[in-house]
Amino acid sequence: VVFSHPPIGTIGLTEKEAIKKYGEENVKVYKSKFSNLYYGPWKVDPSEKPKTAMKLICAGTNEQVVGLHVIGMGADEMLQGFGIAMKMGATKADFDSCVAIHPTAAEEFVTMFPWGLGSQESGAKVSPLNR
Repeated sequence: VVFSHPPIGTIGLTEKEAIKKYGEENVKVYKSKFSNLYYGPWKVDPSEKPKTAMKLICAGTNEQVVGLHVIGMGADEMLQGFGIAMKMGATKADFDSCVAIHPTAAEEFVTMFPWGLGSQESGAKVSPLNR
């Protein structure tokens, strides 16, 4: 996490690193850019509202999440939980199966389009707490 304005959060591989490690044909990248809901009631033109940008990098046929990156309001607060999910081997399907907490910016990571169309394989086969 970089405590800047706006804050930046990054976990795992960049898109370039993932392609180098897994091959371009085995990497799928999901992206989103939006105005944070915090700015919703502001009487400002939507194009002038600060944006949040997110990137979810997945690898393999099961779309294991190997990189997660965000810049924007709340990025610093989001990373801890997503770091745990990645450490446990979360897949895009695991993210898709989460109930989005609305209204939050973090909900975008679990509703990234296309939703629910990839492999429905979970990465959490065995909890690391039970080893």
